[in-house]
Amino acid sequence: MNSLRHRRRSVIGLSVLAPLITLASCSSADDSASAAVPSPGAKVTGLCRNLDKVLPSKVDGRGRRDPEPASALTAGWGNPAIILRCGVVRPAKMNDPEADGVEVNGVGWLLQKQDDGSFRFTTTLRKAYVEVTIPKDRTGDGLAPLVDLAKSVQKAIPAGIAD
Repeated sequence: MNSLRHRRRSVIGLSVLAPLITLASCSSADDSASAAVPSPGAKVTGLCRNLDKVLPSKVDGRGRRDPEPASALTAGWGNPAIILRCGVVRPAKMNDPEADGVEVNGVGWLLQKQDDGSFRFTTTLRKAYVEVTIPKDRTGDGLAPLVDLAKSVQKAIPAGIAD
C-alpha cells in the first residue's frame, strides 16, 4: 500500500464504530465555530475549491454553517459544527502501522480520537488530505457524517498519494 502503512478496517454498517464513538458523547453549547484555514500549494488548493463546490448542503441531517474565517478550504454543518478542512498537512499518525482506519463508501479515513472527546478523520490515499472533525456532542450517529461526505470527496479529490 505504498508508503502508507496502517491497519484499516472496512466498515460494513454504520453501527460498527457507533458504540465506540457514542462513549465519547456528552453535551455542551458552542455558539460559533472557527477553523484554522489550511495553506496548501496551488494544485491542492484547486482540488479543495472543487470539493467546496460539490459538498452537500446537509451532513448528518444538519444544514451547512461554515466556520470563521470564511474560506473555500473549510466547511461546517450544524451546531456544534462538524468541521471539514481541505488541504491539511499529512498527519504524523499515518506513519504508525498500528493507527486505526476505516473505509466509508470507498473513501479511506485515518481515525483519531482527540483528548476533548471529539473524533478527527483524515482521508487516506487521496491527492489532498481532507480532515473532518466530529465534535463530542455529535458522535452519537457514528460515521453518518462520513457517509454524507464520501461522494463529494470521491468526485473532487482523486485517488492517489498527496504530494
